[in-house]
Amino acid sequence: MKNQLHIIGGGMAGSEAAWQAAEMGVPVVIHEMRPSVGTFAHRTGNFAEMVCSNSFRSDDDEQNAVGLLHWEMRAAKGLIMEMAQAHRLPAGGALAVDRDPFAEAVTARLNAHPLISSSFEEVTELPNEGHWIIATGPLTSGALAESIRATTGAEALAFFDAIAPIVYAESVDMSVAWMQSRYDKGETEEEQTAYMNCPMTKDEYEAFIDAMLAAEKTEFHEGETAGYFDGCLPIEVMAERGRETLRFGPMKPVGLTNPHNPMKPYAVVQLRRDNKLGTLYNIVGFQTKMKYGAQTAVFKMIPGLQDANFARLGGIHRNTFINSPTLLDDQMRLKSRPNLRFAGQITGVEGYVESSAMGLLAGRMAAAEILGKTLPPPPPETAMGALITHITGGAEAKTFQPMNVNFGLFPPIDARGGRKGRKDRYKAYTDRAKEMFTAWLDA
Repeated sequence: MKNQLHIIGGGMAGSEAAWQAAEMGVPVVIHEMRPSVGTFAHRTGNFAEMVCSNSFRSDDDEQNAVGLLHWEMRAAKGLIMEMAQAHRLPAGGALAVDRDPFAEAVTARLNAHPLISSSFEEVTELPNEGHWIIATGPLTSGALAESIRATTGAEALAFFDAIAPIVYAESVDMSVAWMQSRYDKGETEEEQTAYMNCPMTKDEYEAFIDAMLAAEKTEFHEGETAGYFDGCLPIEVMAERGRETLRFGPMKPVGLTNPHNPMKPYAVVQLRRDNKLGTLYNIVGFQTKMKYGAQTAVFKMIPGLQDANFARLGGIHRNTFINSPTLLDDQMRLKSRPNLRFAGQITGVEGYVESSAMGLLAGRMAAAEILGKTLPPPPPETAMGALITHITGGAEAKTFQPMNVNFGLFPPIDARGGRKGRKDRYKAYTDRAKEMFTAWLDA
């Protein structure tokens, strides 16, 4: 059927995309390989099965970017948020759900919709014709992943995240750190000052290595094995190869001059800008398998990062995703094959909520196109707009890694009248976003 929308994947993103498109009057077919073809993480054939945590994280829509995303999805009449609310469990300020009844309820609502049908088979190749959304998530089947690789290029598809931690630039102590590229490389001042540098003495370096080697690490799940290559070695694995390894790798102290101290540092941790706004910086070469609590403690031992706020912590795990900033347009379409849209974690967003939100946008955009219209993306000042802007061009393509929603992705708030405290600043972000998202919905 020419005006039918096909969605590969019945997870959070695929379920939300199907619901949104069908509610706009477009017939939808969900193609889901489960239960006939399983994964190491899934237990059922239900749509929107939660395979990790049962939490959608903070529900605070005034002080938290995730909570704001909840608010926007509710405003857009999202199915995932409606069913999460219906199956909510006590969890303080978080939105946690009874995972099995939640997935069963999502499945029942989709199955009952007169414009939604399901097809349970493995799709192994990207279709050449028709309107399609690829929402297969981090556990995309091998055959389809190979088809995506062949279509997008070998370097555009990753099978493991080698994630370095990201900090908010404003939380770095610049009385300790300084801005400089090694050997002042670059033709412009911006290029010559592209990195934040955090110096270490010998004693600080030795204490840091000891803490990192002693820190608790996570293990890979069954069926999720790591084939490390040297460019993505966990930092603790490098340290295990020799205590001086990092000083000759990502922490080498050469080509740098500390304006705060004439003594040459024993080691230097560098942070590289991670978004065009310059609000987020990733710690270069610091992908890790340390558990989150250990990461926070260990990384705050780095001079200049003692008060750091982390937008994302590091990790290495199975997560199929594409280099969206180079591949997708602002309608989430593959530039080389515009009949294909991508949604959810495969686009490079992290988390249930973010995946659902990108499914919501993809479903609405695809339905609008089928109906002969164009739906513009939400403004970048909104949570959904900040995410889609990040994955379709706001992120640095060379260092692109999956990202949770956070205020560092938003255009900064006007600071006229003096710098606001964090509470007031976050409230200003959410107030602005709600106003602009409501206007986008109305339009």
